[in-house]
Amino acid sequence: MTIFSAHGVARSVEEEAAGRGLPVLNATCPLVTKVHNQGKRYVAQGRTLILIGHAGHPEVEGTIGQISGPVVLVQTEGDVENLDIPTDAPVAYITQTTLSVDDTRGVIAKLEQRFSDIVGPEMRDICYATQNRQAAVRELSRQVDVILVVGAKNSSNSNRLREIGLETGIPSYLIADSSELQPEWVQDARTVGLTAGASAPEVLVEGVIEALGRLGPVEVSVLAGREETIEFRLPAELASV
Repeated sequence: MTIFSAHGVARSVEEEAAGRGLPVLNATCPLVTKVHNQGKRYVAQGRTLILIGHAGHPEVEGTIGQISGPVVLVQTEGDVENLDIPTDAPVAYITQTTLSVDDTRGVIAKLEQRFSDIVGPEMRDICYATQNRQAAVRELSRQVDVILVVGAKNSSNSNRLREIGLETGIPSYLIADSSELQPEWVQDARTVGLTAGASAPEVLVEGVIEALGRLGPVEVSVLAGREETIEFRLPAELASV
């Protein structure tokens, strides 16, 4: 069984799987698929497509690989300033879904300032889980002595959570799982904040709580925050099982 991750994959990957006759489970997030479709529609309209995202991120590579035509990648407001595109050219932008509204706001504003004929998706198309977690970390930082973020080292949204913690002046650490927890990080902390990247499974968070419990008594409380009730349909291959 070949599984396409939630980040999505390029068409070349889909074609290779089909060419090999591999059974495929397409687990691409519907929000990512929506971005792919938006990009294709903008290109079909004759617009130059600009993708706001992180170079090398799996979602970015998959999105670029889904679009029939050139895609210009920008990561910062400075990148926008350096674009070699006429200011009156028809352009469109799409965004990596795991960037929050806060992450993209400045770049979008710069694009709209620079180009006179520009269109883009609504902010609600950005991954709600990313935005919610960033808001929660800002609130969490007011109540804790140290922050632990459970997530992969190459996860842009997990790294951003750690950065937000540091920006608030709270020592913050990114760990893949409980094995990376260093006792000295929390030895003087009375309250430890624990969060996770959008793709981190709950079992990893529970493992970190258990590891903290081995260092001393632990009382767990959940920070009140926005409840996530959105559900996506299962891939067609699983829905019929």
